[in-house]
Amino acid sequence: MRIISSVREMQQATDNFRRAGKLIGVVPTMGYLHEGHLSLIHLARRHADVVITTIFVNPTQFAPNEDFTKYPRDIERDTALAESAGTDILFTPSTDEMYPREYRTYVVVEQITKMLEGQFRPTHFRGVTTIVTKLFNITKPHVAVFGQKDAQQVVVIKQMVKDLNFDLEIIVAPIVREQDGLALSSRNVYLSESERKQSIVLSSALRRAEEYVHRGEKTPSRIIGEMKKMITAQPSARVDYISIADPASLEDVSAIPHHGSVLISLAVRFGQTRLIDNMLVYIP
Repeated sequence: MRIISSVREMQQATDNFRRAGKLIGVVPTMGYLHEGHLSLIHLARRHADVVITTIFVNPTQFAPNEDFTKYPRDIERDTALAESAGTDILFTPSTDEMYPREYRTYVVVEQITKMLEGQFRPTHFRGVTTIVTKLFNITKPHVAVFGQKDAQQVVVIKQMVKDLNFDLEIIVAPIVREQDGLALSSRNVYLSESERKQSIVLSSALRRAEEYVHRGEKTPSRIIGEMKKMITAQPSARVDYISIADPASLEDVSAIPHHGSVLISLAVRFGQTRLIDNMLVYIP
């Protein structure tokens, strides 16, 4: 595995791969890799000749009151994991490399970034879409792999790729969970032992919601009410939002459709740790 930290060197490498007719796959991450990230690398490996994993804790997607400075980092561990999962190139640029002095350009996707996560993190997606655009321009991939756990991010990036005519395919990998159901996240390390035990209520609430949908419940507010009751029974839990929405527009649905699908998503704080999770529920 080759490690590159220079934008120019990374662009030269991808130019060479493209001239050689190689298919390039990129997996953008903020590091502190876990099995969820590794599943993205494995999926990229199946779709590309060359797999580039990027590690960059992106400051522009964190608000001043968020956890940028304490976000977990372990580049030595990440390097070993990325290589073992099949990464060919690990791209690890510095903040100065990605955002040099007098940097002034940002990419903004309208409307779908203002709901759900956007209500609580209004500057978040501007940072996400900007850094992903930069990574696409630097790595020049044919395919890029993202995880379903960040469901709104996937919708936003797909919209950006479509609107800006990026010549690449977005592949979405399913959520990877612990045995007890908790979705894997780098932020899980923040949880205390008690909060970690309580956090499994998130996947339990999503499964309960899926059961209600499959039983024929058509009123989203009833399902959300039951989910909220389950979650707030945990002493550390504070709900930011629970949403049942159209998977494409992210608009809350007024009624569960008779056919199709809905995206059930939530954000909940356990103490100081904010976790997100979701489930796509299909109605045959």
